Amino acid sequence: MDEKQKATEGEKPAPALKIYFLPNLMTAGNLFCGFVALTKIVEAKIPDNYHEIKLALGFILAACIFDLLDGRLARMGGVESPFGREFDSLADLISFGAAPAFLVHRVVLSKVFATRPEIGWCIASIYLICGALRLARFNCLAAMSGGGGSKEFMGFPIPAAAGLVASLTLFLMWEDQSDRDLSHGPWSFILPGLLLFLSVMMVSEVKYPSFKTLDLKARRTFPKMVITIVFVGCLVILRKYILPFILPAIFTIYLLYGFIRPQISRKIRHEIEEEEDEDDGPSPAP
Repeated sequence: MDEKQKATEGEKPAPALKIYFLPNLMTAGNLFCGFVALTKIVEAKIPDNYHEIKLALGFILAACIFDLLDGRLARMGGVESPFGREFDSLADLISFGAAPAFLVHRVVLSKVFATRPEIGWCIASIYLICGALRLARFNCLAAMSGGGGSKEFMGFPIPAAAGLVASLTLFLMWEDQSDRDLSHGPWSFILPGLLLFLSVMMVSEVKYPSFKTLDLKARRTFPKMVITIVFVGCLVILRKYILPFILPAIFTIYLLYGFIRPQISRKIRHEIEEEEDEDDGPSPAP
């Protein structure tokens, strides 16, 4: 037996790449929503018609839902993998990095800085670059710790940043049913300022809860279940009136929570961020 054959026989088989269907399908949905959002932003005929912009906002928010589902499904099934983490980051960079940056540039920055377009490019690109750095840092920390199951995020998560930009834009457009031009008046400073602030927060060391310990399979009390059903029902029925208010409020509260979190006692923090399955033993037969 020659040396080449011995070396071949002595080689260990390459490790199989683990690709799980359902979580990666949700990630693909996230990426699809990001691409459609970009398409709608390009097709928008502003300031004459903001219909495509509103559709783009909807697709960015839908991408947030897909992003929430892919991680949750992976953890529930115990099928988290390096491939899924990398695929998720690539999708996030499109849906929550490029799409919001291009949105604010198209709606506000390109008009406010019409005589100095490089300023608009710079503001939008800062958000995109900081988002990419945030994702790269997360992947490195997850690889160093041996997984992505940490209870905390370092820096404001990019899906939440995109959700805040999209929901606030939706609120500003809803506030005036005449589809006002957001590049005029005081509105022209809100979105660019928010974009820069979120850029700093994404690469900051402020820690945010990941809420990964909240178990969807945990037992809930009957009143909690009723309240949840009524809340979801109100959102569905009155979504045109509630969503423009409640979505920016949710993302803003999460943003501010990172600042006040260190001042909260561990007991209260545990009640907010974690949930344990209350199992008092088998229920008595009816």
